[in-house]
This record gives sequence, structure tokens and C-alpha cells, in this order.
Amino acid sequence: MSSTSVGVEITEESVRAVEVSTGRSPRVLAYGEVALPPDAAKDSEIVDEGAVAVALRQLWTGARIKSRSVTLGIASRRVLVREYSTAVMPPDVLRRALPFQAQDLLPVPVNQAVLDYYPTTQQGDQLHGLLVAAVAETVEQLIAAFTRTKIRVQSVDLTAFGLARAARVTAAEGTVAVVHVGDHTTQVVIMRDGVPEFVRILPADLETAAVRRRSALLSITDDGRPISTVTDIANTVDPARLHNPEDAVGAAGIVPRGALRADVGGRPVADLIARLRSTLSFYLNRPGATAIQQVLLTGGGAAVEGIHTGLAERADAPVRVISLTDVAAVKDAAPVGDLAMNLVGTAGLAFGKDS
Repeated sequence: MSSTSVGVEITEESVRAVEVSTGRSPRVLAYGEVALPPDAAKDSEIVDEGAVAVALRQLWTGARIKSRSVTLGIASRRVLVREYSTAVMPPDVLRRALPFQAQDLLPVPVNQAVLDYYPTTQQGDQLHGLLVAAVAETVEQLIAAFTRTKIRVQSVDLTAFGLARAARVTAAEGTVAVVHVGDHTTQVVIMRDGVPEFVRILPADLETAAVRRRSALLSITDDGRPISTVTDIANTVDPARLHNPEDAVGAAGIVPRGALRADVGGRPVADLIARLRSTLSFYLNRPGATAIQQVLLTGGGAAVEGIHTGLAERADAPVRVISLTDVAAVKDAAPVGDLAMNLVGTAGLAFGKDS
């Protein structure tokens, strides 16, 4: 059995991974992120399989990740997550019964879906938990990109569950909301005493540091040539800056593009804060819900102006920003900036379902 475990995420902007030691107190041994060219992927969905495979190879080489077996996180807005109750039965029987029980709840035919069930509580002969459904074709495309690189996807997990596993390292008791604000997708997972019992995935485009970096990298270099591929990006950015992508902007004579979406800093932020407040209120109005004692904020979007202050004003609970070093010790130099916050959920994927 391998002594390390790797969590991987694929977003529209990049692929990122964290390798941790296995055991009671996981330690981060390696981490990294490689930018993706435009239209290579959406959040947890592959568009250009070849481009993603190239990025994965560069990530494994640049970050010096040793294990070739990974847990892949998905966080697509097309993933269905809802509360679901069923009769208590052995796990293997439940897996076989679930497609027949849940087929009327799915947005696609049951034979086109990948199902998972996360039990949370049991009351008498009833089991309560979270039903997760993803489009099978999407998952197959993700796995195919890894197969090209001879990396084995040993399991596929909801990134929100990885966020919960990571967050309970620093907040194991009470009712806690974990909010990961990404470049294009925001995830909310509310857990009670470390057990996730509510998940929402919200589409929300923000001008994060990653979005600005891509805009800069796709601008014009000193020789007048546009950068448009994974290899171009990797050759342009100094490899020594792999662990600190904040330094990538302006490298190698890149001229940042000025025409960014002008309204991103205003209306999208206000809209997201309003949707987050509505999501938290919806949870609190559920039968048996308890007051949220704190909100843990992470993800690269947490650094976008107005996100932290806006959430703190509307959440009715203390808001604390967490990064990778809050959930695990890091062997060498720790990541900084948005990467440090983006890797929280990625590390949680590596922690494993039984951690």
C-alpha cells in the first residue's frame, strides 16, 4: 500500500494537486498547479482531453509528485447534491438499490449517471444522508485524461466532502459553514460536528487572481507572439515560481491585458454575497437545523475585494479565512496567496474518506 495519497482538481483555469503522507496526521509532501489554456476545461469537466493530459504531466514533473494513484474531486454545477433518506441496509445492497430508488430524482436517465451516497445520521430504520449524482460521460472524460498520463484515478469524490474533511481539522465541533469561492464556482458545505449535512454548488464568475493571470498570459509577449497553449504557458513562467503563481503575472515580458470585465468587482460580488446569505438562511430554516457558529472562507475568490467583508456582514456568524497550512503541516515551503486557499479542498480529497 502506498504511503502517500494525492488529491487532484481540474478547474477552468488550472489543474492542481496535493500529495500527503497517510496516517493519523497527514503532512503535505508536494503540491502544485499548472494553468490550462482557454477552452481546455470547465469546472470539473474536460473539453480538450489532450491539453489537460499535457498539464497533468507538467504538474507531476514540476511538483515532483511521486504517487501515480489519485482521488479526483468534482465540483461541477451539473452535479446534483440533495438530502435523501432510505431504509437502513448493508452498504453493498444500498449501492445496488440506489439507482432504482433515486431514478425519479435525477436530471438524466439512471444509466447515464454515476451515483454516490453519503450517510449522515440514522433514526430507527431510516438512514439520512446526501445523494450525489454526476453525469457518467463527464466522469469518464475526466478519467480518460488521466489514463493518457498513466495516472490511475482510484476514486472520484465530491470536492465539497474534501472541504469538509479538511475543515474539520480546524473546526471539528459545532455547526460550521465552509465556503470555497472559486473562479467560476462557489461551494458551500455545512457540517455538524465534522459531518457534512448540506451542500450547495453555486455558479459565480469572479475576477480572481487566476483569471487575471490567464488574461495576462494570453496577452502579447515581447516577441509579439500570443501565448495560447499549456506548453507556451509553462515555458513562459519561471519554473521556480510554480508554488507562487502570484509572481507569474508580468514574467518574461508579458504585457497584461487591460480589457478585463469591468463589472466583476461590483455586481457579481454583491450577487454572490446575496446568494450565499440566501443559502445559509435556507439551511437554517430546515427542520432540526442549529445555528451556524462560524464560517470558514477559502478558495482563491476569497481574496476578491468585497467577498470577505460582504460575507462577514451578512453571515450572522464570525467569518475566518483558512488556507492549506491551517489544515495540514507542509514539508517544505508553504504555498501563499490564492494557491494556499485553493488547495484546502484538494488536500481534503487526499485525506481519504475515512480520515
